[in-house]
Parts: sequence; C-alpha cells; structure tokens
Amino acid sequence: MEPVNAAIIYYSATGNVHTLARAAAEGAEKAGARVRLRKVAELASATAIKANPAWGRHIQDTAEVVEATIEDLGWADAVLFGTPTRFGTPASALTKFIEGAGALWRQGTIADKVCSAFTSSGTAHGGQESTLLALGNVFYHWGGIIVPPGYTDPVQFETGNPYGTSHAAFGGAPSEATLRAAHHQARRVVDIAAALKAGRAAA
Repeated sequence: MEPVNAAIIYYSATGNVHTLARAAAEGAEKAGARVRLRKVAELASATAIKANPAWGRHIQDTAEVVEATIEDLGWADAVLFGTPTRFGTPASALTKFIEGAGALWRQGTIADKVCSAFTSSGTAHGGQESTLLALGNVFYHWGGIIVPPGYTDPVQFETGNPYGTSHAAFGGAPSEATLRAAHHQARRVVDIAAALKAGRAAA
C-alpha cells in the first residue's frame, strides 16, 4: 500500500508555530508518511513586520520553507493546520489560504481527509481551544475526519490539550514535552489515516 501523504500547513509570525510544525513533521515521517511541510503566504505589511525584530528574523530564518498551495491539500490524505491565535481565532494568513479551497470542496476531493490542528498563544488561556475549535468548523464543512490527540499518550497529561497541541508563548519557546505532544499528535493522525487508507483499498 502507498504511504500516507501528510500536509502540515501552518502560519507562524515569530517562530513558535513553526517549531511545533517541524515536530509534527518529524512525528508524521516516523509514522511512515510522505510529508509536505508548508507555510502559508505572509499578509502583514513590511511596516508591521519591521516593528517586531523577531518577526522579520523568523521570515529570514524560514526562507527555504516552501509556500503552501491548494494542490498540497488535494495531494494530502491527512492535513494538520498550525496557527497562532488571533483573539481566539486562526490567523488571517491561514484563513485566507483555507478560503482558497473552494474549488476542491465543490469537486468533493477535499472530503474524507484526516484532519487535526495545533496552536500557540501568548498566555495559557489566550484562546487556544477556541482557535482549534474554529478550525474544527472548517473540517466539518469539508467532511473531514477530525482526529484530536485526546489523552492517548502520557505526554498529554504533562502539557495536555486534548483538542490539539498548544503552546503559551510568554513562557518562552515550546518545551520538550510540548514538542513530544506535537510529535504524538502527528503520529496519531498518520496512523489513523493509514488504517482508513488500508480499509478503503481492501474494500
């Protein structure tokens, strides 16, 4: 059987979500998936970026990361979205990318994909769960199969957000436990996508 195609598509301003995305990509690869790690296009003005040195530095540091296209969604069996919270909702850059998926939705080719999400906010209660739930609404409309991490690994009791891996940025960079949670979440997504793919092939 062909391996699972996993698209990890994210937006990151200063690097925390990028770090989570890389951990997720590693987890997906270790689960046997073919992985596309993709960032969405930056929408912010040069003035806004210049006002935050960490923002500009992150853009330079990740210049080699390929920009996501809608074709990446069509290619994927499993999709993981990553985003910082913006007042309890996904960042506009990721939202704009998602809004470009209308053609795939109309064709029915975006349905039945295994879907999950992860996030970062400034504080521990800064809108993490509402952001992940908002992405869940997207997956409902697609007819996606939502696979959260739940409490399916001991690491979830250390950092635990059963909705999806979450990081509080004011505490610094993602901890080792948080990276392990992202790794586990992606492995779980790939494992379930592989089981579904095998079942469909057998049918």
